[in-house]
Amino acid sequence: MKFDEMKLGNIYKTKSYKVTREKVIEFAKEFDPQYLHLDEEKAKKGRFKDIIAPGTHTLSISMKLWIECDVFGEDLIAGVGMKQVKFIKPVYPGDELHVFAEATEKIKKNEEAGIITLLLSTYNHKDEKVLETEVSALISA
Repeated sequence: MKFDEMKLGNIYKTKSYKVTREKVIEFAKEFDPQYLHLDEEKAKKGRFKDIIAPGTHTLSISMKLWIECDVFGEDLIAGVGMKQVKFIKPVYPGDELHVFAEATEKIKKNEEAGIITLLLSTYNHKDEKVLETEVSALISA
């Protein structure tokens, strides 16, 4: 979808993604090796009562789900920013996540492209919001 075709207020829902214990541990080992993501015994005694996914893992899953919607297709030039990343609730192994993406801002840069900002809201299978962020991308006009 081209920049000029996107309407403010458009909302897109992604498919779901099941978070597995194995993927949480694999991601955490490489990118966020804290006990609450890796050590099941210690995590069970802590605040969350189990291991939880790193926030950056939840963010990565959210981006994956949004990109797989392929709304912009070949018209996506590049991501240009992200702001206000909020980790609202912990994500546990077994959670199924889905994302709503709402077009909130359009800025025409020139005749060839513009920037579209989307509010990504990620929910678990209990319809609890677990993450929210704004992402902006340069899109062909």
